[in-house]
Amino acid sequence: MIESLRNDDNYYGQEGSKFISNSDISALLSDPSSFKKSKDKTPDMVKGSYLHTLVLEPQKASNFKIVSASTRNTNKYKEEAGDDVLLLEHEAEEVHRMANKIASNFYLYDLVHVDTIAYEEPAVGEIFGAPWKGKADVIKRDMIVDLKTTSNIDDFKFSARKYNYDSQAYVYEKLFGVPVVFLVIEKGTLRTSVVSCSTRFLQAGEQKVIQAVNVWARYFGPDATEDVNEYINQFTL
Repeated sequence: MIESLRNDDNYYGQEGSKFISNSDISALLSDPSSFKKSKDKTPDMVKGSYLHTLVLEPQKASNFKIVSASTRNTNKYKEEAGDDVLLLEHEAEEVHRMANKIASNFYLYDLVHVDTIAYEEPAVGEIFGAPWKGKADVIKRDMIVDLKTTSNIDDFKFSARKYNYDSQAYVYEKLFGVPVVFLVIEKGTLRTSVVSCSTRFLQAGEQKVIQAVNVWARYFGPDATEDVNEYINQFTL
């Protein structure tokens, strides 16, 4: 199973769809009807993928097509991209600057590359009775290093909860058996931080996972009892 999921087509395709991943948390907690439905690729997603590739698997960088156009509204971009989302030249240059910042800093370089066991490694397991999957950026003997970008590194403590990095850290610790450390780099300024996860942060993630599993079990699990089209989000301010 793991060997098969090392292939991205399988991990993100039908075989991987048998599992819940942290990217499903938002749908399960706020809009279960969108669970496992394909999402449109965004420029930020492509830039994030390119950064991961440059830092972790630079031999695959040629898989990304870069368009020498100023915006995505130009005829040149539209002709080359079609229905796909491609990198603009200035975006690729920005991502290269971020990758170079990590490569040129001894501490950050060692964090990513020294005594590393595997890159982009998947794992699966049962959490609260549901099947989960995860793919770790960097696996070391005593931690997982996960690469993140942010528009404001000072606000990362807040955006980390907004984007469900708390549940990601909890799920990955359960699947891989070691804690998660985030390597965060700020777009533009290239400021970096290495961020550990507190018990309180992990507990918040655990609560999200519990809620997500409850929703999954009700609407999508093998013993589902409710129609997802009847779901109504209810909360107290």
